[in-house]
Amino acid sequence: MIEIKSFVGGRWDSGRGEKTVLVNPATEEPLAHAASAGVDFGAALSFARSQGQTLRAMSFAARGEILRAMSRAIHAHRDELITLAIANGGNTRSDAKFDIDGASGTLGAYADLAATLGEGMLTDGDAFQLGRSARLYGRHVWVPREGVAVHINAFNFPAWGFGEKAAVALLAGMPIVVKAATSTSLVAFRLMEIFASEGAIPVGAISFIASQPGDLLSHLTAQDVLAFTGSSATASLLRTNAAVVRNSVKLNVEADSLNAAVLGADVDSGDLMNLFVGDVVRDMTQKTGQKCTAIRRVIVPKNRVADVTAMIGERLAAVRIGDPSLENVTMGPLATARQMRDAQAGITRLAADSRTAFGGEAIRPIGVADGKGFFVGPVLFVHESGAPEGAAHTREEVFGPVATVVAYDGEADAAARIVAAGGGSLVSSVYSDDKDYLRRFVRGAAAFNGRVSIASTKIASQALQPGMVLPQLIHGGPGRAGGGEELGGMRGLSLYMQRVALQGDRALLDSIVG
Repeated sequence: MIEIKSFVGGRWDSGRGEKTVLVNPATEEPLAHAASAGVDFGAALSFARSQGQTLRAMSFAARGEILRAMSRAIHAHRDELITLAIANGGNTRSDAKFDIDGASGTLGAYADLAATLGEGMLTDGDAFQLGRSARLYGRHVWVPREGVAVHINAFNFPAWGFGEKAAVALLAGMPIVVKAATSTSLVAFRLMEIFASEGAIPVGAISFIASQPGDLLSHLTAQDVLAFTGSSATASLLRTNAAVVRNSVKLNVEADSLNAAVLGADVDSGDLMNLFVGDVVRDMTQKTGQKCTAIRRVIVPKNRVADVTAMIGERLAAVRIGDPSLENVTMGPLATARQMRDAQAGITRLAADSRTAFGGEAIRPIGVADGKGFFVGPVLFVHESGAPEGAAHTREEVFGPVATVVAYDGEADAAARIVAAGGGSLVSSVYSDDKDYLRRFVRGAAAFNGRVSIASTKIASQALQPGMVLPQLIHGGPGRAGGGEELGGMRGLSLYMQRVALQGDRALLDSIVG
């Protein structure tokens, strides 16, 4: 059995005390164990902060080369990491590639960005005259914070979550401490082993926590950053943590999200309809629906509900559920027993005010012994009375292969109101060729989303799935989605840097900024 260790203070630490056992979610076979009791988290953070001076002294280009080395290391071990993701995450090979390649791709994208940032400070806008003469000027610049970035990552993307946060923080000049979700941490642990053994990173730039974080947060200071991806309940605990509040620790949250896909009234067939249905089915089944960006609400004109529901159901019927290590399986189990129980309870609550259009019955997973595995089959609900306040589909996110078709009257404003009823989303997608419809929908829905994906016939053949997080665009969302913002190219660096206003003689400012 694999022993998952912490990597803190520049060395491996096995921890002590009770061990958490990691299992294969398809077979429930034990794979690894982890413990972190006895780890000195205060010393770990102090070590990372002191070693972070090395990162801050580097140019952006030099930090970019660290990211490129990390990206290449992931690619070199790609097949091994995919195998671990299948075993520990319940991923099909396609799901695993989505996670692993997302990590290496994001690191590579930020390595490319680094080459464009120059050797001096990052400036924020142009310099501007403050006085009557042309000598007294002011400008804003970004400088690296002198703390450490603590990354608390979700269970569903152990590689991509690691890579996307690491890419931005390291490029900004901050060392990181990675707390992977223990239940699926085999991939993240192996990444840490690879980075530590291949010399891809400076000493102290990355630390790793194998199991429970103990008193880690109590050691955070005003120069530190805390970035979290996970449930809104855990986010609330982080926001009220004594050290976070006392020291005004910079906190970024990406939490639950009732994302929506909206079908325009002008779409009745063709490539755009096919894209719409395909995106819904993919988001229900990819990663077994365990994506923070997955489509949960399928908003469809009333006169299209029957046809759309039938098309989605036909494709869901072709999904083959079972042990994801088998080539003919297209959807695996949920990641943990707890995730399975939560999904089953959520399905029961949604069924109370919606009609079940597909699924809901017992399933027989392929290649799995009876009674084993954390399996839930895809379930599609239909809610035909719009979006009354308090309806289950406006408050209930089932983190699994579940979505609800919601009928609306075909007007863009009505669709936007249903989207808004979710209280804040990471992404909503809209499918239409009607410019006026799209304009009205975006104006009504944009404030409730971190990203709006607009699909039209002209780009149907090259459209990216709305659930794909892109390094060039911000990732996050208002309200229920956590109120945070990550990635977005250079915008992502602001989480890990301090913006400061400089004022004085313009020649001196120019010489300081470089």
